[in-house]
Amino acid sequence: MKPIRLGVLMDDISNIKPNKDSSLAMMLEAQSRGWEIQIFDSSDMFYSEGRVHANSKRTDVKDSETSWYQSEASKVLDLSSLDIVFMRKDPPFDMDYIYATYLLEQLESDGVMVINKPSSLRDANEKLFALNFPDCIPKTLVSSKINKLEKFVDRLSTVVVKPLDGMGGTDIYKLSRGDKKINEILKKITNNQTRYIMAQEFLPEIKDGDKRILLINGKPVDFALARLPAKGSFKGNLAAGAIGVGQPLSDRDRYLCNQIAPLLIEKKLIFVGLDVIGDYITEINVTSPTCIRELDKEFGINISSMLLDEVEKMLALS
Repeated sequence: MKPIRLGVLMDDISNIKPNKDSSLAMMLEAQSRGWEIQIFDSSDMFYSEGRVHANSKRTDVKDSETSWYQSEASKVLDLSSLDIVFMRKDPPFDMDYIYATYLLEQLESDGVMVINKPSSLRDANEKLFALNFPDCIPKTLVSSKINKLEKFVDRLSTVVVKPLDGMGGTDIYKLSRGDKKINEILKKITNNQTRYIMAQEFLPEIKDGDKRILLINGKPVDFALARLPAKGSFKGNLAAGAIGVGQPLSDRDRYLCNQIAPLLIEKKLIFVGLDVIGDYITEINVTSPTCIRELDKEFGINISSMLLDEVEKMLALS
């Protein structure tokens, strides 16, 4: 039986933090199963003569802080020769990201399994996708208009505002009734009322952490990573200095997962990161969810193995 050929579309592997990188965890597990690994970035892909190709590098990986990969020289690869492609490109979710999903969609028509499904990546904006579950999210307003946003702040007393295409805590602000710079901040992040943003009721439970729950084909991993904000901050983002602490899922966490699971399965969103503060979903991350390595280390589990088991089952059925 020939080995499974895996393509990983990702940012430059030389720039990752190997002890935290979920894509590396997936590749380590794939390699342990004898899978062949090819890596390329979206800018390496091109369409020619009816096929999607990439300037791709055959790569071996190692669980090391200093030398975590070794790649062969780049070669042009017909991507339809792959069995699976993991789309692991970090946001921003810009037009180049979207164009990459169109090329990946061509691969699907050639019989390549793409995770997550390209059309669903386009459908499921990480902030807006949660609007499908209005009973599971905090009070929310999506608008580009400053007067509407200011009234929302005034009504709720304290809210969090954020762009729809950001990551890692960038341009996220907490605004309270009476703050002097509300108008200035809203002008900035709405780009003078030309760009939608999201405003959500501030949840004081953030002090207990912004929980990241990982789901594999709709089924949650049994543990979440509660990201506790750094002192003086309200941001539960590891990139913004939060500290990750693992904890078992609560009954409410499982309830929220059950609410979103059918739609995830329908849209073939196989690997998803659900963000929960208190009792509410704040985001549904579908582009490049993280936190595998932190949870694996704390609880002695292997989330990548769970994911690849599921992928192998799906391949066998396809």
